[in-house]
Amino acid sequence: MPRTFVAYLTALALAPFGLGGVAGQQGSPPSNPPPPAQQPSTPPTGSQPAPATPSPAEPGTQPVPRPSFRAGVDLVSLNVTVTDSTNRYVTDLTSKDFQVFEDGVQQDVTFFNRSNLPIALSVLLDTSASMEDKLQTAQEAAIGFVKRLRDQDLGQVIDFDSRVFIAQAFTNNVADLETAIRRTTAGGSTSLHNAIYISLKELKKVLARSPDDIRRQAIVVLSDGEDTSSLVSFDEVLELAKRSETAIYAIGLRSRDIARTRGFNEADFVLRQLTRETGGRVFFPQQISELSDVYGEIAQELSSQYTLGYSSRNPRRDGAWRRIIVRVTAPNATARAKQGYYAPTS
Repeated sequence: MPRTFVAYLTALALAPFGLGGVAGQQGSPPSNPPPPAQQPSTPPTGSQPAPATPSPAEPGTQPVPRPSFRAGVDLVSLNVTVTDSTNRYVTDLTSKDFQVFEDGVQQDVTFFNRSNLPIALSVLLDTSASMEDKLQTAQEAAIGFVKRLRDQDLGQVIDFDSRVFIAQAFTNNVADLETAIRRTTAGGSTSLHNAIYISLKELKKVLARSPDDIRRQAIVVLSDGEDTSSLVSFDEVLELAKRSETAIYAIGLRSRDIARTRGFNEADFVLRQLTRETGGRVFFPQQISELSDVYGEIAQELSSQYTLGYSSRNPRRDGAWRRIIVRVTAPNATARAKQGYYAPTS
């Protein structure tokens, strides 16, 4: 999903994420959320930022190139997933294979990276009462997912029902993430909007302190129903997501009655819209037993992405939404990225 960056923050300009520490145990959304025309204020989460020491890279990995930029240049960065006609990931392309268009105008790609950059990952688990008979399977699948994290990655666990609870702050300790997931229990209603809102705000605190701290950001949310108790509206969450640098991946567990109908379903719409706008992906498994495979598919996608950067040809600093399209010239290949960003205002 891209946005602009000032060049003196070179690390943030090259990739849409950074490294830092976030510590906290619980959170709740604002009791009086701002009108949709404004960006929502940060809901009190009870967490206090704390520094985290970057983990060493895996043995044998190559350092990510860090180009230099002139001061005052606004940059846009994108995480791009490319698949072929059989939905397999294409990972051997070069910068010449990509075309980026902003509001219909082709841009010059000035940065290209196909290394698997570190990630800051927020795992959201629906623990409402309707998940009681599915929670153990969901826990095991989520644990298998976080076990794929590398030493240089950061993970966070948030569970939500009628409230939102930061079960584990960002860490590279997989055992702590596993413990947090196993401690989740089912009960209460569903505050999906609140959970995504708080997760986006927590990820915003994950700051880069050096070029080596660059990391992507992603949310993976599992839910089995419509929002029933959030104080934050869907429009506010969508607006915050579009202004973020976070890819949202969603897993929707439909009830049998909903799965049999073809009419409008609000939960499906919410998950589809959030993932489409941010360059993520939505999954609707038919059986709870498919969860492990779905999490595995998300992990594979996150490890198969490209990072592209360009300096916009549009000099206006009007804060307007700019639509982005990414194409690849490789035959039978399709690119997917966030759909746009807001122009700078100063």
